Amino acid sequence: MTTDQRIELDALGDIKVPSDALYGAQTARAAAWSFSGQRFPLPVIHAIAHFKAASASVRGARGELSPDKARAIEQAALEVADGQHDDHFPLEVFQTGSATSANMNVNEVVANRAALLLGASLPSRLVHPNDDVNAGQSSNDVVPSALHLALLQAAGSRLRPALDRVITRFHELADSHWQDIRDGKTHLMRATPLRMGQQFRGYSHQLEQHRERLTHGLDGCRELPLGGTAVGTGLGCSPGLATSICETVSSRCRTRVFETSTHLGRQGNLDAVTAFVASINTTCTTLYKLTNDLRWQSTEALGEIELPVMQPGSSIMPGKANPVVLEAMLMACQQIEGHALVVSRANSQGQFELHTMIPLVAMNALSAVDLLASALDALDKHCLQGLKVGKSASADVGRNPILVTALVSHIGHERAAELAARAAVEGVSVMDVARRDTDLDAETLALLLDPSRLAGEFGSEGPAADADQPGDN
Repeated sequence: MTTDQRIELDALGDIKVPSDALYGAQTARAAAWSFSGQRFPLPVIHAIAHFKAASASVRGARGELSPDKARAIEQAALEVADGQHDDHFPLEVFQTGSATSANMNVNEVVANRAALLLGASLPSRLVHPNDDVNAGQSSNDVVPSALHLALLQAAGSRLRPALDRVITRFHELADSHWQDIRDGKTHLMRATPLRMGQQFRGYSHQLEQHRERLTHGLDGCRELPLGGTAVGTGLGCSPGLATSICETVSSRCRTRVFETSTHLGRQGNLDAVTAFVASINTTCTTLYKLTNDLRWQSTEALGEIELPVMQPGSSIMPGKANPVVLEAMLMACQQIEGHALVVSRANSQGQFELHTMIPLVAMNALSAVDLLASALDALDKHCLQGLKVGKSASADVGRNPILVTALVSHIGHERAAELAARAAVEGVSVMDVARRDTDLDAETLALLLDPSRLAGEFGSEGPAADADQPGDN
């Protein structure tokens, strides 16, 4: 912005503001003591602007604003919501706990831009940031509502599609590798046989369950405290205004939201956001586990899968390659756990009728959504799409002494244990030992010890018919 300045006036007196800034005195005062450089999340700014635009439209239709002023405010707010004036939102996350500064930043930008649209020059009070733009609202109800909307939009446009793609990819891997057999593992030790397809199907089913939990968590964010104003009593908000604003925002953003019927229970906390972020964190615990499984399987020790080589793996050892995408995914999951912890802890920091860490929750909740969506995209694009089953995956399954489990019903547990120990000591297969040391004929042994039969058909079913249908944002 220009170094030229204009003088703005608020309740505290005069203050200098860059002459080409759309914000005003209150934003300038908040920016003057900023210290972190961590910008307040723009998706929440855009969502606040959607509520300002809808409010202007509804209030204009009701005759609470003149038609010209209503149209100007609505246009200005929609410009902000579209990101056209992002440079005019300099405030940081670490500000007043209710995000009043961020709300007033939007009010001032929308008011000044509307005044310019009506032919005024700045400074101007032709459109008032409080009386005209903020009317019927408080930072205490509009900012939490905007956070809900921003999360719904981010999860609907990025996180859900990214998760869907990974689920679909695991189903595809399950289908294409159904006949590949490997040793199952318990306690990191060899166990009975398993199909590679069963492993991948299990992953997809786990993630489908998490998708349901995420959807349920998001649904909790659809209920907005808008209309509660300062302390949840609705003082200053005309009857039906918040409901009409929610209907307008739902239609315009294609994201279903509605006014809560329990403002006093909703407004002093961010429980719905905390619950949704907790479901993200739970999803990451599963993603961490399955990612680490793939990482182990790609090692030379197991050689069960082969991953795309993305980059050299060492600064000193030529020819080395590492599972870099999987390791990055593991770190992303750990970072998201940190975001969830901050959100959970911050949610306890409301006093009486106001939550006082809204900006911190907003930053961490949106960061969790964005990071998980990006990590899932990277996992799919740079790892799963090029994943191959290793040539040695099924080569040694027939030599696994644990195959003797299939003989227990015929020769008893103790005798089977003896055969397993003998096979391990002699370095031969259970089949070889059983042919020599039991009365079971070769045909029966071939049937009983067939790894494919032992693995069974659990997981042969593909995705549910509606599994990839997009949900309501």
